[in-house]
Amino acid sequence: MTNKDNSKPMALPKKVQNAAQKAAVECWQEGTTHQQQDWVAEEVPVALSYNGISHAVMMATPMDLEDFALGFSLSEGIVDSADEAYDCQQVTHADGLELQIRIATRQQNRLQQRRRNLQGRTGCGLCGVESLQQMQRDIAPIKNVVPVSESAVQAALQQLPNWQPLRAATGACHGAAWCSADGEIIVSREDVGRHNALDKLIGAAVKRGLGFDAGFVLVSSRASFEMVQKAAAVGIGSVVAVSAPTSLALTCAQRYGVNLIGFARPGRHCRYHSTDASP
Repeated sequence: MTNKDNSKPMALPKKVQNAAQKAAVECWQEGTTHQQQDWVAEEVPVALSYNGISHAVMMATPMDLEDFALGFSLSEGIVDSADEAYDCQQVTHADGLELQIRIATRQQNRLQQRRRNLQGRTGCGLCGVESLQQMQRDIAPIKNVVPVSESAVQAALQQLPNWQPLRAATGACHGAAWCSADGEIIVSREDVGRHNALDKLIGAAVKRGLGFDAGFVLVSSRASFEMVQKAAAVGIGSVVAVSAPTSLALTCAQRYGVNLIGFARPGRHCRYHSTDASP
């Protein structure tokens, strides 16, 4: 996004300066064409390897990658807790980045038993799953979920734009925010991929010692099946999405006991209760 003079891109906050690059743009509007510079979000291949064994390649924004490594490891069930992920080293290659994650031997053995060779994309987190049975993971239903109030949802929505500096500059990134029970945003993360943004958020929240017993996650995207499953895997009981949920996301939410709220916009939102509810 550019400044009002339509010539220079807006200044980026220090944290996100390496997550975007300048581009020359020719803009057409109502019959008039002008030249300007703008920011575009970085998108690079990020490989994740565990104890030296390649596991996944995701297209991601090169920012908060240690949070991403931990969050992905937790939400995918590779480790059960942060103390089972010992170390993460970021290595730069000619064609992308690699996150070399060292995990407990027991978790490495478990990972090898369910080998996955997925090619991640910004719109799909299930590419490369070896069987349909692997889609539905053995996750315990969440109990005693604290309800999310209408005022909390609306309070978080009002704050969200201030927590998305990369989206403000590029218009190309999703955000995921962890919110307290009263709707105060505590921490957020951004990425070109909605799944990646959620994984980054999970990693950041766990590293800060935040519990998921009370509060909710707010995502700037639709609520897909895997977004709900990732949330349930780490004990997040409520997912609030700016856009719509899918039918499989709703089925997943019911299975795992997750409260699902969609179409969260200023002044309105929808709570989803049943896949077969009649109008």
